[in-house]
Amino acid sequence: MFTGLIREIGRLEGMISAGGTHRLSIRAPATAAGVETGQSVAVQGICLTVVARRGDVFTVDAASETRRLTTLARWRRGQRLHLEPALRAGDPLDGHLVQGHVDGTGRVLGMRPDGGGLFLTVGLGPDLARFLTPKGSVAVDGVSLTVDAGPHTDRFIVNLIPHTLRQTIFADLRTGQTVNLEMDVLVKAARTGQGPLLPGTDDTAAPTLLDRLLANGFGRLRPKGRT
Repeated sequence: MFTGLIREIGRLEGMISAGGTHRLSIRAPATAAGVETGQSVAVQGICLTVVARRGDVFTVDAASETRRLTTLARWRRGQRLHLEPALRAGDPLDGHLVQGHVDGTGRVLGMRPDGGGLFLTVGLGPDLARFLTPKGSVAVDGVSLTVDAGPHTDRFIVNLIPHTLRQTIFADLRTGQTVNLEMDVLVKAARTGQGPLLPGTDDTAAPTLLDRLLANGFGRLRPKGRT
């Protein structure tokens, strides 16, 4: 589990593909010093397992499915990468609940400067847009961000404050660039199976998560003597 708060900007030292597995070596002094083999690190929002570390470099493996669903296939040696080690028991949850399970990719449609910040518009398909909600959360390349007001038919807007721009590589984004997206896990849990949930559609008859739980007996009073 992660928070979507970037702890370090790493640099891709190399990537080797063999038998459907892709091994990435990443130079990141702070992260490498704090992780052990078998632990997880979110790399551009992708939860990957550390398989080795040496000095300032740690190595992770990614499966072919990860390559298919994310921007990993476009990464090149020397590329800078967002990094966040996994949460430990007792760590503060300052961002939002991020699993590191990328749902798909989006495309940068526009960037509008606003003082020292930036309004970022990202396009996405309806399969992902159904999980957007005003003031909800979304992780873009592993960064926890708040979704602005809709409608959210095929895009969303997030406001990148100056602090976020300083702590991330978002200042390097360009129109047309592809980014990793992980939709809000709480919204996904509440809306799964309820149809498209796009503006203008009639989803009033769709049962909510609470409706489905009650229909299956959760919260019902049980006769005395039964467990």
